[in-house]
Amino acid sequence: MSSVKQSGSFTLGNREIWRLGYGAMQLAGPGVFGPPKDPEMAVKVLQAALDAGVNHIDTSDFYGPHVTNQLIKKALHPYPQELTIVTKVSARRDEQGNWLPALSAPELTQAVEDNLRNLGLDVLDVVNLRSMISVHGPAEGSLAEPLETLIKLKDRGLIRHIGLSNVTAKQVEDGMKMTDIACVQNFYNVANRHDDALIDTLAAKNIAYVPFFPLGGFSPLQSQEINDIAASLDATPMQVALAWLLQRSPNILLIPGTSSLGHLNENLAAAALTLPPEALDVLNNLPQAAQH
Repeated sequence: MSSVKQSGSFTLGNREIWRLGYGAMQLAGPGVFGPPKDPEMAVKVLQAALDAGVNHIDTSDFYGPHVTNQLIKKALHPYPQELTIVTKVSARRDEQGNWLPALSAPELTQAVEDNLRNLGLDVLDVVNLRSMISVHGPAEGSLAEPLETLIKLKDRGLIRHIGLSNVTAKQVEDGMKMTDIACVQNFYNVANRHDDALIDTLAAKNIAYVPFFPLGGFSPLQSQEINDIAASLDATPMQVALAWLLQRSPNILLIPGTSSLGHLNENLAAAALTLPPEALDVLNNLPQAAQH
């Protein structure tokens, strides 16, 4: 059995997928802007992920922009039937690479059409609406208008399922009143657990929770406790952080990203790592980072 399958499976939309997937954000250039230094290596990493059993790739057309989707198409198209590609909309990039809100109906429609074209698809499996009320983290405010636009695009047959990203529990609750929500994608890891209650609520409803920056993101996780546990298990600290997420709740789907074959294999091997109760106890009681 490949290590990916050892992560177990969960339903995303109407697909049963392995819980350990791959996030394509790091395939673009520095700052997720422009082309990568080594496009051929990016292609190899994508192909290696699928060869290892990954059947869930997370991307967006504003990565690059357009770069990661075009690399995915180059590397993997025509796509295997079992592959689920999840994208997100609501932002655009200016010439300097800044992230700007793009939540109007024309902008969201254009974003969906751009994703379809650059991925070479007729319909998108899952589209996450990313809240841009605050770029620094979830902030209260209505997402009804942009969500209504995505629902219309779904009715047109361009989207199969809708998810939400960078959102509060109330926004998830409000969104569920408008349409089925396939997944929620928020910032969460062993040292940033502000969504604990939301994860449990979603698990009870059989809805996937997809933590972005599972390894800390732009500020990588730094913890002597994680280092000590990793050493005791002959694993890396990053593998411990990923294994903790897999054991945290069965509805958590992982999308660690990398542009390196070595790091890809290291990440995927985390699915085979089982943390003993004493390690879980330490990790569950790690000091938490301040909320945004």
